[in-house]
Amino acid sequence: MELTLFLEYGWVLFVLVVMEGLLAADNALVLALMVKHLPENKRKKALFYGLAGAFVFRFTSLFVISFLVDVWQVQAIGALYLLFMSVNHIIRKIVLRDKRENQEQILTKEDKNKSGFWGTVLKVEVADIAFAVDSILAAVALAVVLPETPLPNIGGMDGGQFLVIFAGGMIGLVIMRFAANLFVNLLERRPGLEMAAFAIVGWVGVKLAILTFSHPALGIINPDFSHSTEWKLTFYAVLIGIAAAGWFLSDEKTAETAKKVS
Repeated sequence: MELTLFLEYGWVLFVLVVMEGLLAADNALVLALMVKHLPENKRKKALFYGLAGAFVFRFTSLFVISFLVDVWQVQAIGALYLLFMSVNHIIRKIVLRDKRENQEQILTKEDKNKSGFWGTVLKVEVADIAFAVDSILAAVALAVVLPETPLPNIGGMDGGQFLVIFAGGMIGLVIMRFAANLFVNLLERRPGLEMAAFAIVGWVGVKLAILTFSHPALGIINPDFSHSTEWKLTFYAVLIGIAAAGWFLSDEKTAETAKKVS
């Protein structure tokens, strides 16, 4: 039984790290754009102050949400937010790509003219907080249906579940700061993975919605369904399918591009 528990927790942590890595790569590009206009010796400071603030925010918000995670209204808001973010990003990526690039160029020019060091730090801080909300909600949706552990509760959540969410969030910050280039290179070679990452975020939103519908206060779905083996297998099978589609569709796109270049 302990081995099964370890494997289930290990698998969720692995999924969180990969998802955090892909999202952090996209986020790191945004942060790089924000500090690009600063002198080189101030860029690292601006990113450091922003990420330090994000660390405090993640830990504080995670501790607070551990007391609220069983409130169905909080679950519903989280599910709607993840679904909205996923659909919004995918639509903007497909339909409004050129407009978005033009807007980013305009924002870059405005930053060069208006943003000083502390103004840039504030923008990085706000962006980090927005990224933190995304990752915390996704991590909570993945972890709250994990089996309880012998560890004592932290806040209002099982200690094992809390530590998985915390570890995933902190690893995301580390990736954003130190290993983003590896994931950026991966996204350049397999651009479909970015779309797949946000599709996975949407699918995680569906998971959180299922948890909401099965809440005893609502009773729309059998309360045992969200914790059932059948639903867990279905969830991870679809998740792996989305990731595989992002990988192989990117491969086809890259091959076509290579043919055109040659």
